[in-house]
Amino acid sequence: MEIAPILKSQTVQNRVREVGINPNYWYPTAWADEVAPGQVIPVVIWNSAIALYRSQDSQIYAIEDACPHKGVALHKGKVTGENLTCPYHGWEFNGNGVCKSIPYLPKGQKLPCATARSYAAQERYGIIWIFPGTIEDSEKVELPLVPEYDDPKWLTIPIPGHFQAHFSICNENTMDVFHGYLHKNLQGWFSPVLISLKASEASVLAQYQVSYRGWMTKFFGFSEQGNEVTTRTVTIRYNYPHYHSSLEGVSSLYLMRQPVGAQLTKSFSLLFLKIRLPQWLVKPLQKQIAQILWRFVLKSFLDQDTEMIESEQRTYLANPQRRYVEINPAIIALQRVIVGQYEKFMQQSKKLSYGNNGNQVSSAGGVK
Repeated sequence: MEIAPILKSQTVQNRVREVGINPNYWYPTAWADEVAPGQVIPVVIWNSAIALYRSQDSQIYAIEDACPHKGVALHKGKVTGENLTCPYHGWEFNGNGVCKSIPYLPKGQKLPCATARSYAAQERYGIIWIFPGTIEDSEKVELPLVPEYDDPKWLTIPIPGHFQAHFSICNENTMDVFHGYLHKNLQGWFSPVLISLKASEASVLAQYQVSYRGWMTKFFGFSEQGNEVTTRTVTIRYNYPHYHSSLEGVSSLYLMRQPVGAQLTKSFSLLFLKIRLPQWLVKPLQKQIAQILWRFVLKSFLDQDTEMIESEQRTYLANPQRRYVEINPAIIALQRVIVGQYEKFMQQSKKLSYGNNGNQVSSAGGVK
């Protein structure tokens, strides 16, 4: 559906700051190099605690971070081959969450039916992904496509983000190109104009014209002459629950969110640039160049955004009844998608809880 890109006053629906996620998508949980073979770490996706581990043969597994025996956090245990061992009594669970060994049981004795929930997990683009919905549903959903990742013409810059805020606030920051005012001291963009806007049940596509000027924009290839104003088109595509932003083939940003809880969001972003340096210099020093650009240039932008995002969250918590006015229709469209996806999941869950005749189905499969 095409929406007129007209800036006009609209009231923000505050419930967007309270909704949960639709778990039937892949969510990033860790950088791949953070989990070595034989290592286990705790991760959380919307209040669900998960023990993420890599087996000795480098396979990734994710199971509920609670031992079915006593509820002890399994991430405090250790990896034994392909299994995860609870630190309390030494019970071992495989990647499907099934108990495979209890050290103090006599050999040959039948094991109890003790199973921790398992999650579909995979590694791609240097990121470990988990599907918090059912494993069966995970087979129907693909990861975001990142074609630049294996293209040697692009310099890859991993960007971590950590925000004490609801994921909706973080997502609005990404869609809101008008906040270039915040970055004016960093040679950010200016004079933004929303030129087109489309939305569907699960996506928002917005295009803005933005202007650049300064040595930094020349270095990144945004403009030919750093002392002249260059105007380009930024395309921002939000496919729930992740983003892709591109600048006329000059840069490409994939921004993936990990909603930890109602007041904590993490981001795993991949920025691709074609910087103006000889390839013979860039290729052997890619990681070092990426780290320098992140630490001394890009992090300053993110720090400014983080301050605004967390300020917005604190003000909301102080008075959830406060009403706000928005004039960017792209933000309103984004909020509708976020709320709509949560409501869609809740409706699907309600249908699964009831039989086709409308009777409630118990967890044991009976009808109430």
